[in-house]
Amino acid sequence: MNKGMKHNRILVVAHGHPDHSKGGAEVAAYNLYKEYEAMGLDCLFLARSGDSSHGGSVFSTRNDGREILFHTSIGDWFNLRCAQSRHMTEYFADFLRRYQPTVVHFHHYAHMGVEMLRVVRNALPETKILFTLHEYMAICFNNGQMVKKGSTKLCYESNPVDCAKCFPEKSSADFFMRKQYLQSMFALVDMFISPSHFLLDRYKAWGIPEEKLVMIENGQPASHGDAPRTLVDGEVRGRFAFFGQINPFKGVDVLLQAFAALPDEVKELVHLDIHGANLDMQEATFQGKIKDLLDELKDVVTVHGSYEPHEMPRLLKECDWMIIPSIWWENSPMVIQEAYNHGRPVISADIGGMAEKIIDGVTGYHFRRGSYQSLATVIELAISEAKWNDFHNNIVRPITISECARAHIEVLDNV
Repeated sequence: MNKGMKHNRILVVAHGHPDHSKGGAEVAAYNLYKEYEAMGLDCLFLARSGDSSHGGSVFSTRNDGREILFHTSIGDWFNLRCAQSRHMTEYFADFLRRYQPTVVHFHHYAHMGVEMLRVVRNALPETKILFTLHEYMAICFNNGQMVKKGSTKLCYESNPVDCAKCFPEKSSADFFMRKQYLQSMFALVDMFISPSHFLLDRYKAWGIPEEKLVMIENGQPASHGDAPRTLVDGEVRGRFAFFGQINPFKGVDVLLQAFAALPDEVKELVHLDIHGANLDMQEATFQGKIKDLLDELKDVVTVHGSYEPHEMPRLLKECDWMIIPSIWWENSPMVIQEAYNHGRPVISADIGGMAEKIIDGVTGYHFRRGSYQSLATVIELAISEAKWNDFHNNIVRPITISECARAHIEVLDNV
């Protein structure tokens, strides 16, 4: 244990274990936990699991007992409350008293319950609570997307009257009380970490005091970057890749429409690799739209399915550009840092946390959010301009996991 640190017993809490759930927040939380461990800190990783444990217990362990699965669920998604109150008030509280962490570092409350914050404060009044924000769920009831329900229109702020228009079964008073409740839970947090300035500004406008907010990007493994992909004679840098879930918010339909709109002579120069899954979980209309586009583009697009985090370096070596076509704001997509970590420029929609991370015309390109015509134009620009090497050389390697962990410890030592 590192005796020189003020806080040296850390409990990291995430809404899923990356062995079971491959989301960016889960991976970021786990990477940080492993770095805390490498620094010699006494730390545990608590991750929610939707699977039943053997014997029906609330907790189960893995990896020599340092990683704990919390078998629980949300019962009230509107107020983000746990379905099983005893899991919180009795079992989680008892776990805290036994372990006695000096810090509880939350990375989410989804699938568990935001009242976890109250349980920590009641059980261990002197323990510091650190909270990394990864999305807008507290601000927006529409899956935290800040997109008008049933449309692709963006929301720029949280307003009870407007929220009730998206969910007419709820009143504006319901949304007002929801915000008051969630803010009362968030008031228990000592410091919030945001991986992007955009997300930080959204939560500041929502009501978190500015002095409780700090921006620290998610860390990446140390890398010297990858050399450019070797081209054959006459080949252009036309290998594009998408990484993520295949759902309407991620804009995969926009991406495929853009490739379909390319002139035939351009289609002969490009290829798109889609690394993602869960199309089968989407609505039938969306599934049909994607499948029709894939049939049309069978000579241009390859769908590879899901991937493991450790495969990312190899997959990025095989591409020239990463494309992020999301139609919602995003926060700080881990795939952008991963692309930069391996020297790959990024093309993204021109909004939110995506646009913040990409310098248009310097480390990648922006296109107009939701416009497949704009994206098609940028794809043609990307392969016609001889700027790839410049972009590659302009990329600044992202913060390492080690640097990220040290930045978190510095925050804790000052609260």
